[in-house]
Amino acid sequence: MDGYGEATAAAMEVEAEARPCAGLSSPVPSDSASPNSVSSRRLGLKNSIQTNFGDDYVFQIASSQEISTLAVSLSTNALKFYSPATGQYLGECKGHDGTVHEISFSVPSSPQVICSCSSDGTVRAWDTRNFKQISLLRGGASQEMFTFSFGGSSGNLLVAGSNAQVLLWDWRNSKQVACLEESHMDDVTQVKFAPNQQSKLISAAVDGLVCVFDTDGDIDEDSHLLSVMNAETSVAKVGFFGNMYQKLWCLTHIETLSVWDWNDGSRELNIEDARSLATDKWNLDQVDYFVDCHYSLPDDRLWLIGGTSAGTLGYFPVRNDPAGMIGSAEAILEGGHTGVVRTVYPAAGIHESLGQNRGIFGWTGGEDGRLCCWRSDEIAEINNSWISSSLVSKPQKKTKSRHQPY
Repeated sequence: MDGYGEATAAAMEVEAEARPCAGLSSPVPSDSASPNSVSSRRLGLKNSIQTNFGDDYVFQIASSQEISTLAVSLSTNALKFYSPATGQYLGECKGHDGTVHEISFSVPSSPQVICSCSSDGTVRAWDTRNFKQISLLRGGASQEMFTFSFGGSSGNLLVAGSNAQVLLWDWRNSKQVACLEESHMDDVTQVKFAPNQQSKLISAAVDGLVCVFDTDGDIDEDSHLLSVMNAETSVAKVGFFGNMYQKLWCLTHIETLSVWDWNDGSRELNIEDARSLATDKWNLDQVDYFVDCHYSLPDDRLWLIGGTSAGTLGYFPVRNDPAGMIGSAEAILEGGHTGVVRTVYPAAGIHESLGQNRGIFGWTGGEDGRLCCWRSDEIAEINNSWISSSLVSKPQKKTKSRHQPY
């Protein structure tokens, strides 16, 4: 075990403020709530891990329930692994020599394998049992890989977004089966397969375009590009929601949010002043950025997750109502981070209610290098951290530009 593991497994030294927190299956509805409404739940910090002792960021969190492992990607270009139950450091994977943009435990029939894509132009697979690289796919010369997804009718298609290209491989034999290079004019920041229509692929890019492809058969742009939606500004993240996943939410790099019916290409909601609307819906600091969206299928509800520069997060409900498109914050995560939060991972997964995983609401990671675990019940009355008190507050570092598309 390295120094990070020793710090993680050390005796619990810090007793931080414990915040009362009632149990919840999802943030409490507050259709008629005021910004100061008591229906907002302040979630307690269960524990936290300092993933690195320098000025390194936590970029993304991924989890595999089958092998009970939590993975994080860092700005050191490494992947680190922890036990979600104890916080114990398990190991790391090194090999990328460029920024790691996305990680996922989504390899078909291989729960112990995690994939990652990077600015070094590769998509790599790693075996978490020995932390060794087991596969490498490379794009063309000077290509960067910003995003990837597994899907297709057989489940064996691997799609990656690159410099104005969408690349497709057959995962079983690592053979590239298509290169779509006419649909986007700039870096492709997101590719995702529709949850209930696995042959349908969504791609989104810095050019503001969101494209829908059919990946069945011999793939080409002339016959397989089904529709194009224009978000009108650089797209950061997209995600499916709705009881049949017929809707698409779209977050941009200038912090606007739009909602689409991706089957017919119609835009149902366009929130250009999302930050100010969210700021008005709680009594805390200004919402400076959005991290992600979360959809609960059982509740059929979508939340926009906004954050402050000091590291506080709020879950704001999104409504298809021009008079009140963003509702009052229904869950608040405060006191865990000291800087911008980069990633949020709900404990129950993206298709379930929040907070159903043994009292754990979820995990967050950010520019303070911390991985925080949040509780949604009253199991722990005292918050004990797994790091020494000298690491709780880090010295301020120079402000870095956050609004980069990748």
